[in-house]
Amino acid sequence: MNDLVLEVGTALVLVAIVAILANKLNFSIIPFLIVLGMIVGPHAPTIGIIDLTFIESNEIIQFLGRIGVLFLLFYLGLEFSVGKLMKSGRNIVVGGSIYVSLNFILGLLYGLLTGMPWIESLIIAGLLSVSSSAIVAKVLVDLRRTANPETELILGMILFDDIFLALFLTTMSGVLLAGSTSFLGIFTSVLISIGYMLLFFIIARKGAPLLNKWLNIKSDEIFIIVIFASLFFVAGFSETLHVAEAIGALLLGLVFSETEHRDRIEHLVVPFRDFFGAVFFFSFGLNIDPSTLADAFWLSLGAALVTVIANVIAGMIAGRKAGLSHKASTNIGLTIMARGEFSIIVANLGITAGLNPILTPFTAMYVLFLAILGPLMTKESKKIYKYLNKIFKWKKEEVKKKINVPGE
Repeated sequence: MNDLVLEVGTALVLVAIVAILANKLNFSIIPFLIVLGMIVGPHAPTIGIIDLTFIESNEIIQFLGRIGVLFLLFYLGLEFSVGKLMKSGRNIVVGGSIYVSLNFILGLLYGLLTGMPWIESLIIAGLLSVSSSAIVAKVLVDLRRTANPETELILGMILFDDIFLALFLTTMSGVLLAGSTSFLGIFTSVLISIGYMLLFFIIARKGAPLLNKWLNIKSDEIFIIVIFASLFFVAGFSETLHVAEAIGALLLGLVFSETEHRDRIEHLVVPFRDFFGAVFFFSFGLNIDPSTLADAFWLSLGAALVTVIANVIAGMIAGRKAGLSHKASTNIGLTIMARGEFSIIVANLGITAGLNPILTPFTAMYVLFLAILGPLMTKESKKIYKYLNKIFKWKKEEVKKKINVPGE
């Protein structure tokens, strides 16, 4: 037991050191934590009593990481209003459809053009189409963009992406693991996912008075126990309905955002969000074996470039169709660019089915590229927008439109 506690303690000390370093350099903590996880973990040497392999504690660290995802998405849900999301329903469907379709089609073409068989190409298309909810949430919070006009559309596109993920995983599971698939089974699964999400929207809109009474608890100790119990139960129950547990946490956050206790919940949750969120990105890095990455370097780099191009284009189209500025539209494409936990889930489906083993290092390298590049590009979105504006002259066009309005 002492060795286990020492391992977990050592891991947390490393996380703390890297967090301080990232803060000193004024960089996002996410890439630092992922690289740290790669450097240590199963591939690190043992130095005296300091064991950096984290073999005994790996399951605990991974579980703490899962908790981190729940807190990140729960907090993100608290920052939004269900009413505003429902008003933006059409924009979310249009934006989500553009985003998923463009990434999936380009991903499928990329897989085929690089010589992959059809099934492997479908898996590549799937993992290229799903962004990391955890990283997106962390970036929005870190950069204080939760109040930005484009963030509601980003959140809606994440929800839309999850519906696609449910459909894709259900279909491919039938094809790969069962050898066949039922249209009725797929349709039922997707219908359940959509109905489950709509149920939370209805509760948020109609159940606020009842929730206000239920959460009217004076003791912070009891209050936080009730909130955490609700969070973990809803997240776990969501998984049984084939809705990602992270999305369940997001939906619960959306419900609580409609109550008069929102600020109190937010204040109490922030420390847990930051701590467990950091552990998640560290645990994510622990799963990546650096020695396997070289074989898939160029294949992964090409896929990452395809994703960058597809996301910028999709974000621009979705944002402009929703009436947002070119700058806000650029932010959409850059923010949802990061890939992470969901891409790995898709890849694991193909790996479990015995497909081409290159999928393992390919996915690890691809996710690593965009888990690092995504947050960095989002942080530098102003510079990227200025560069793109020099090419496409968006600002001049907007100024002309404003000048022409009075005379129309």
